[in-house]
Amino acid sequence: MPESSASPSARQVELLEAAYRYTLTHGLTQLSLRPLATAIGSSPRVLLYLFGSKDGLVRALLARARVEELELLADLDAEPPRGPGSDDDRLGRVATRLWTWLVAAEHRALLTLWLEGYARSLVEPDGPWSGFARATVEDWLDVLAAAQPGHVRDTDDGRAQRTRVLALLRGALADLLATGDVDRTGAAVRRGLGDLA
Repeated sequence: MPESSASPSARQVELLEAAYRYTLTHGLTQLSLRPLATAIGSSPRVLLYLFGSKDGLVRALLARARVEELELLADLDAEPPRGPGSDDDRLGRVATRLWTWLVAAEHRALLTLWLEGYARSLVEPDGPWSGFARATVEDWLDVLAAAQPGHVRDTDDGRAQRTRVLALLRGALADLLATGDVDRTGAAVRRGLGDLA
């Protein structure tokens, strides 16, 4: 019987972190328990015991990747307005900070893993990827909404504006991951966010 995810053992946490580092390099699509277990100093049997199934392990790995995403988003959400009591529109500044984080070379493996999970959740909606894409869209839209002034946030224009920003960032990110062209994608993002500055 797998251990409860509410209170994972030290060994489960250790193996999850090792498996997470492995998947940042090797991806999730062709994940096989035997090579993974060998690489992280475990066995397929132990992984199945701790995570219940291969799908359980994939869900745990996606949740672990999402932790990093949520930490970034929480940091962006905490950015204060420019002045005391101001109903400042921070959307452009938050989107620019988000792009700066996305384009950093040290995040490339995480973002490739994120894009893989996102795509798989669209084509395998009932698998371990279930709900991953929707949850990340909602996470990012929530942060972008918090960066908008209150009088704009709940309007149709406010929703359209943050959806446009999210589409710009995600499209540029997919292009960056495919080509590695930081200059071209960055120029497109700056131009796209220009009216929000």
